[in-house]
Amino acid sequence: MDDNSTRHLWTTFSDDQIDLNYRSPDVLLAMVDVLLCYLEKGAEYVRLDAVGFMWKEPGTSCIHLEKTHLIIKLLRSIIDDIAPGTVIITETNVPHKDNIAYFGEGDDEAHMVYQFSLPPLVLHAVQKQNVEALCQWAQSLSLPSGKTTWFNFLASHDGIGLNPLRGLLPESEILALVEALQQEGALVNWKNNPDGTRSPYEINVTYMDALSRRESSDEERCARFILAHAILLSFPGVPAIYIQSILGSRNDYAGVEKLGYNRAINRKKYHSEEITRELNDEATLRHAVYHELSRLITLRRSHNEFHPDNNFTIDTVNSSVMRIQRSNAEGNCLTGLFNVSKNIQHVNITGLHGRDLISEVDILGNKITLRPWQVMWIK
Repeated sequence: MDDNSTRHLWTTFSDDQIDLNYRSPDVLLAMVDVLLCYLEKGAEYVRLDAVGFMWKEPGTSCIHLEKTHLIIKLLRSIIDDIAPGTVIITETNVPHKDNIAYFGEGDDEAHMVYQFSLPPLVLHAVQKQNVEALCQWAQSLSLPSGKTTWFNFLASHDGIGLNPLRGLLPESEILALVEALQQEGALVNWKNNPDGTRSPYEINVTYMDALSRRESSDEERCARFILAHAILLSFPGVPAIYIQSILGSRNDYAGVEKLGYNRAINRKKYHSEEITRELNDEATLRHAVYHELSRLITLRRSHNEFHPDNNFTIDTVNSSVMRIQRSNAEGNCLTGLFNVSKNIQHVNITGLHGRDLISEVDILGNKITLRPWQVMWIK
């Protein structure tokens, strides 16, 4: 300070991000004013970043405190009164049971919460060629009311969080996943524990490179990637796809070296001419990913069964094949089959007839053959 005194500033994440003191009425009112400015300009979705750390209380962990939830309730009340229909999305990269607490009672806090357990569980399923953990977790999903839904994603500008896996997978499996990804070039951010040990909390890698091995062919890489995103698009809720994913980006090690932090691996910036040229080149991985993923998104938008409010069931056909069923109020049903393994899978599913929307092949009998990493949307 100018008078040579010392003032301590709270930085939950890093010294370039100073926390706000919501105990101060002036700060709280200033942030409400920011919200009102967004609403005045027509914002339809308001994302509350790392909102779990909003309130600080000495002697506590300073996360998920009651007054944090009270402030979210205040913001929800303002939005409901001033701009009904605007959606609050809370971003809390924490274990699943803590994450869903931000729905509140179903009509007084978040409309959507980031589905942080989905990215590492889908990655685990593809890496292990086993859907059992993913299915078991998904079968437990429930919403507190019809006014809420999930904000589903697989990748973002941050890394793949590991805390959302804790309580869902044994720590030994989490550590094994981290080690396998490190061997394939992923970077890891670590948390220092009070006892002097450290724990991995985030894998830094593009989702493309997380799913495949270095020696994988582009054809295999694309198939795994499209499989993972077909799972994302089939889940109940609203899907979001990170720009680096739809562009088919690979790990940017040069960016990490230049900027000096691990998250830069998945934040590459492009010149428009460069990215346009690669997307238009039919021989590139980017072209294949962009066009296949765009086709899946278009298909999803064309079929009402995928609406966030429509019914969802999930089960395992075998340890490597998962089945998702989405149905609407009119009784129409769409069945997704997902082979997460490198092997051809022959499955017997009674009563499943229709057309695979992806391959445009008719499914006539009970015996279905799935190629490695193949997805079917049968209707």
